[in-house]
Amino acid sequence: MMNNREFPLRTLLRPRYSWVAWFLLVASLAVTFLLWEVSIRLVDDRTQARFKTQSLQLKTAIDERLLNYEQVLAGSAGLFAVAGEVSRDEWHEYIEKVDINRYYPGIQGIGYAQRVDVRQMAEHIASTRRNGIYNYLVRPLSSGPDYYPMVYLEPGSERNQKALGYDPFSDPVHQVAMEAARDSARPKVTGKVVLVQEEVAEDQASFLMYYPVYQGGVAPDSRFERQMMLSGFVFSAFRMNTLLDGIVGLISPFLDVKIYDNGVVSRETLMYGSNLGSLGNDFSFEMSQTISHGGRDWLLQTRSTPAFDYLAADPRPPIVLSAGLLISLLLFGFALTLTRSRIMAQNSAGRYRAITEGAANVTLVLKKNGEPEYASPSSRDILGFDPDQVSSMDLKSKVHEDDWPKLKARFEKARRMPGKQMSSLQVRVVDGEGQWRHLEGTFTSMLRVPGVRGVVLSLRDLTQLKTAQSELHQLAFYDPLTGLANRQLFRDRLDHVVQRSKRNQEPAALMFLDLDGFKRINDTLGHDAGDDLLKQVAQWLLGCVREDDSVARLGGDEFVVLLSRISSPDAAGKVADTILRRLCQRIRLNDHEVGVTVSIGITMIPHDSEDPITLMKYADLAMYRAKDIGRNAYQFFTPAMNAQAARRLLQQEELARALDEDRFVLHYQPKVELDSQRVIGVEAFLRWHHPEKGLVNAQQFIGLAEETGLIIRLGELALRQACIQVQALERAGFESLRMAVNLSVRQLMDSGFLDMVRQVIVETGVSPDRLELEMPAQLLNEDSRYIHDLLTSLHDLGVCLILDDFGTGACSLVSLQQLPLDVIKIDHRFIRDIPYNVSATDVASAVIALARKLHLTVVAEGVETPQQLEFLQGAGCAQCQGNLFSYPLDEDALIGFLIRQYESPLIS
Repeated sequence: MMNNREFPLRTLLRPRYSWVAWFLLVASLAVTFLLWEVSIRLVDDRTQARFKTQSLQLKTAIDERLLNYEQVLAGSAGLFAVAGEVSRDEWHEYIEKVDINRYYPGIQGIGYAQRVDVRQMAEHIASTRRNGIYNYLVRPLSSGPDYYPMVYLEPGSERNQKALGYDPFSDPVHQVAMEAARDSARPKVTGKVVLVQEEVAEDQASFLMYYPVYQGGVAPDSRFERQMMLSGFVFSAFRMNTLLDGIVGLISPFLDVKIYDNGVVSRETLMYGSNLGSLGNDFSFEMSQTISHGGRDWLLQTRSTPAFDYLAADPRPPIVLSAGLLISLLLFGFALTLTRSRIMAQNSAGRYRAITEGAANVTLVLKKNGEPEYASPSSRDILGFDPDQVSSMDLKSKVHEDDWPKLKARFEKARRMPGKQMSSLQVRVVDGEGQWRHLEGTFTSMLRVPGVRGVVLSLRDLTQLKTAQSELHQLAFYDPLTGLANRQLFRDRLDHVVQRSKRNQEPAALMFLDLDGFKRINDTLGHDAGDDLLKQVAQWLLGCVREDDSVARLGGDEFVVLLSRISSPDAAGKVADTILRRLCQRIRLNDHEVGVTVSIGITMIPHDSEDPITLMKYADLAMYRAKDIGRNAYQFFTPAMNAQAARRLLQQEELARALDEDRFVLHYQPKVELDSQRVIGVEAFLRWHHPEKGLVNAQQFIGLAEETGLIIRLGELALRQACIQVQALERAGFESLRMAVNLSVRQLMDSGFLDMVRQVIVETGVSPDRLELEMPAQLLNEDSRYIHDLLTSLHDLGVCLILDDFGTGACSLVSLQQLPLDVIKIDHRFIRDIPYNVSATDVASAVIALARKLHLTVVAEGVETPQQLEFLQGAGCAQCQGNLFSYPLDEDALIGFLIRQYESPLIS
């Protein structure tokens, strides 16, 4: 056998023997330098992309902020359109509610410049002074004929007070913008100016945005009429540094940003400069963009700075270079080692060959001292080991530490009993990929057999069998969709925790969770979207608890959380708060964005009960209590919930029985058109003929009907009765009356609602244009795409669509424009306070004016006094209903009322 001295390193380095090693060295060095160059190029490209992204985001943010401020001016001008004349106090109150210091940074003030004829100047100055501006004076004076002094400017700071009376029209820069705004009826921006309220000319540039206000609140069609009908200008004054420092600091704090007016780069046109550039004007990247707003073009110039370049620096190119050199040397050394081993192997004596070469088993031959000497070729396929390297392998490190003692003992026993096969044993062995494999093996001592001279260990792979057993266990005890524990496994864990809590008096907590509105998501977006939501909720829940706690899915959208050890109910409440915050968010499913909330019921172990079934019941009752108080909340179980649950079950049974026994009727309240002073329609109200309580108002049972799902049957019953009543009224001679039916959100979101409406219309034969469907304002908070498709389909049927309770909740003006609505109803809470509450009258007037602009009919409900009626008539409301005209009537009383109202008008 050749030893190390017979094959020295100098000989090994000759290309004759080690050409593969030299080839690997050259190739790896070439690859290293190539990757180094590529990494440098990638870093530069990424830095440039980051610079471009920040520059584009900066322009977008500035555009959005200017557009927001333009909308503020439009809203301020709308105040004049609604109110006509606006007093100084009304202006102050409006701007104070806008809260520009909080929501619109950069605005120095929002004011109004009034158009004053030279002949009205003296009276204008005197009137302004009488209103509290004692030193008010229009300046500078010119030849007229019109002046545009600033009469209002809020906030009323000492600096802003100095601008009152100033005529910006006297300044050519202001005049150009004001005339352009007047003639185009659009907001316009001035060039670079110094605000008149500044003490001295500061380096900080400013500009003003003007929005024209016309007599009557509507812009005339022709330019000449706009000049004649101009009342004044709503304007905002901006200081550029205050306006932009926050945006630049948030989006591009390490870029040098400059903005020039009119696209001209000069010191005179510089509107803003962040002054972050280096002294040598050294930059790596530069970008110029144009911001167009209000008739002005600003040049936005961004440059990289040394700070930006430093933060963008990347250590990976030198790391790639150094790592590549190291790997190249290691590969060279490794190739030399392999070459030496190959040469030594070719010149060495014969080796032991396999007693068996079977691929199904692994055969090892161990020396007398237990060291491995030979491995069959099948070890490569089964365990991922190189059979030729088995002699250098540490067998103990490959066997699981719990299985090594019994493997060692069985080896010693086999060595003492030559030729006898030992009984089998199971061990875990780590394979070449680091995974544990389950093997079954037997020892046979062949120390005296020529050609073997060792102890033979034959191993059979059981990994697939163990995997199958594990999968069966997974299917039996875990939810296949979320991977959480299922009901059976959770019950075992709950039993264990209850027994331990009883024994140690160590408290634990059980939480029952139910997703709010999950059925609606399943029905509208499909079960695949629902499954995706459940999987995401499972991951969120696992992130909210400890490893010792348990999370399980019982089925549907019901989850349970078991806090195995908890210090107090307060600690359980904190975990519930964490879950509510984590789950209360919006998630995108099938191109739809839906909101996720959860209701949680909590019961304490063993304080509330020591019986697992009872604990599950208590947690379920507490969860339903959380839903009753508004959802997205948690509730601890209390004994009173048992009695409440019993009462609720009784009420639910009564309601279902009443439906089966047809104990529901409709009452009708007339709806009056103010112009004709005639009844033009009625609204249907559902009543329950209770055998003990008599006639029950809908408000007392609608909530329970919605919660239990009976609202779907009730809604169809009410719609069908209303359509039948329409036909009855036609036969009685009232052919033009419309019938309004109230709907709930749950009805509208039901997947079969549209088909139900079509079926009722066909079966009753009612004309769709005689039917009005009233929808609550809360509907606008649901999935916008689904609502738009639903209302469009209903509108195509020919029915009238009414948005009820307008003015409450989040009523989006965008939705009013996009949805096919015909009528809006002012919420009765605003009507109730008329005319004694100024805010209520203002809101009602604004809603009526807004609806008329959007070509929507306005209905005021809850009218009960002549003063309310008088106000609504004056404000331009189209229709009213309420107890002033009539209480809700049954069918016979309604016919009599209609006959009487045709004989004499309701409004005198």
